[in-house]
Amino acid sequence: MRERGFTYIALLIAIALMGAGLGLAGSIWSTDSKRERELDLLFAGDQIRHAIMTYHDESPAGQPSRFPAKLDDLVQDRRWPVTKRHLRKIFIDPMTSSHEWQLVRAPDNTIMGVNSSSDAEPLKRSGFPDDYANFSGAKTYRDWQFVYSQAQGNNNSQQPGTPKPATPAPPPQTQH
Repeated sequence: MRERGFTYIALLIAIALMGAGLGLAGSIWSTDSKRERELDLLFAGDQIRHAIMTYHDESPAGQPSRFPAKLDDLVQDRRWPVTKRHLRKIFIDPMTSSHEWQLVRAPDNTIMGVNSSSDAEPLKRSGFPDDYANFSGAKTYRDWQFVYSQAQGNNNSQQPGTPKPATPAPPPQTQH
């Protein structure tokens, strides 16, 4: 009769340990999942920012540079004789699983950037690429704003119609 009691207690301890192990595994899975969604947000936001940059910087001849009026203009830029695509599709905000991005507006109400509408606290706090160094220490994903400014364009991309800098010729190789 005493053996049944010990078996019962051993079974309860085993179940408790399995429950704790599953809880830990769930917590790890949740953290990994959030880290993956953060990487997806960084990718999608950067793609949209880059598309806004090309939309702005690659205007048809005779038209002034401007930002898109809506995100759909990045998928179908009708300013050209043949529709130009700066993006293949509008990405889903990985933090909210929605196509609805918060828009960062220019003074003329056009779109110069996007950000997530999620109020969740980011796991990633440092180690961002130079373009997004200001994301360090952000309180929410809303603070991760993927914005194109003309100052970035002058530093990061070749403006249309400007000569490319000359690249020096490699030194001649000598044979030994």
